[in-house]
Amino acid sequence: MMVAGIGSRKGVGVEDVLAAIETALEAHGLAMTALSALATAALKKDEDAIAAAGRSLNLPVVIVDDAALQAASPGTLSHSSLSQELAGTPSVSEAAALAVAGAGAKLLGPRTVLGPVTCAIAISGDAP
Repeated sequence: MMVAGIGSRKGVGVEDVLAAIETALEAHGLAMTALSALATAALKKDEDAIAAAGRSLNLPVVIVDDAALQAASPGTLSHSSLSQELAGTPSVSEAAALAVAGAGAKLLGPRTVLGPVTCAIAISGDAP
């Protein structure tokens, strides 16, 4: 399973989210079709652009609760003091991707920052 974790400022556009996902995937030589799901923190559950990106890509958007986000935080590679303050994790996008990818998941690299959106790609522990 491959998951794109999404973090953003409030009120971003769907184009911003899709561009961040595409940029993150391209950095690892991957296509959109490699993704199994999008993931984000509970505090982003009302961000229309993230839901719209999921619809556009025909992928589920998994909302990660605070406990799961914090449990995945030790595996993050990036640190944002704002993310830590607001979400209790050093990187919303990285922790969300790891939480949804499951036990043994790993990040392909640090999150990609594209304007107001961050995107991190995680693969499940059973991925080849």
